[in-house]
Amino acid sequence: MKLLFDHNLSPRLIDRLKDIYSNATHVSLLEMDRALDETIWLYAKTYEYIIVTKDSDFNDLSILHGFPPKVIWLQIGNCATSDIEKLLRDYYEVIIEFEYDPNSGILLLG
Repeated sequence: MKLLFDHNLSPRLIDRLKDIYSNATHVSLLEMDRALDETIWLYAKTYEYIIVTKDSDFNDLSILHGFPPKVIWLQIGNCATSDIEKLLRDYYEVIIEFEYDPNSGILLLG
């Protein structure tokens, strides 16, 4: 599974989650940490990533353009990186199902 962490999430998540999300990357590693959401959206679509974000803008893009890319929208407010790591671990099976569900483009977690 290819996850693309948005700029509002820590790049440390890549190392913390590599045992279960080995193909994850972060926009900063792709030199897109200051890129427009539309640019990130297009990159994710082109390279088949699922965007992981705390930003509602990707929800809006999904409504406007449809999917792919799929979006995991973390609705947990201001929290520690360890809280986000735990959430993504706890919902691993749900995320796997979401990846293969042809009728779902947005997964809300929180």
